[in-house]
Amino acid sequence: MQAAADGSARSQADAAATTTLVEALSPQLYRFFAAQMGSRADANDMLQEVWLRIHRPRHTYRPGEPLLAWVYAIARRVRVDSYRRRHRLALREVACDVLPEVSAQEQEPDKLPSFEELVAALPESQREVLVMLKVNGLSVEEIARATSCTVGAVKQKAHRAYVRLRNLLQQSPTTGAARNKA
Repeated sequence: MQAAADGSARSQADAAATTTLVEALSPQLYRFFAAQMGSRADANDMLQEVWLRIHRPRHTYRPGEPLLAWVYAIARRVRVDSYRRRHRLALREVACDVLPEVSAQEQEPDKLPSFEELVAALPESQREVLVMLKVNGLSVEEIARATSCTVGAVKQKAHRAYVRLRNLLQQSPTTGAARNKA
């Protein structure tokens, strides 16, 4: 009974210590992030991320070692990761002043086969893999377990389904006309 009371008191003390640490270091960490980023939203996101990253591996902190050095090492990694993530996104984004005009012929969805029609043209095994992969969002490993196939066989069926669908779409009159224009 006494051990349970000690454990409860210890967890309350840990919670209080954590709250004190967060309140004491958050302003400094926020300034650390805001000075480099200039965006309040980015700085707030990184502040949240650093506390998550501190919480997860908190067991790796060695008592007696400088706490601030450990915290700022984690904060630096968060800042670098955030920069890399934003840089990757910026490379993929394309600025477009005017959206391209879509011709009336391209707007008519009746000319393209529906998803059901396209998938119906596939063999059953390829259809099953494609639906599980793209519609249901299962991983290749999960599909392999569900269909009692190897991962390689699932990948092969998916690849063959993609090739067959690509050929069917290229044969479609609307996409053929669009290709001839370009």
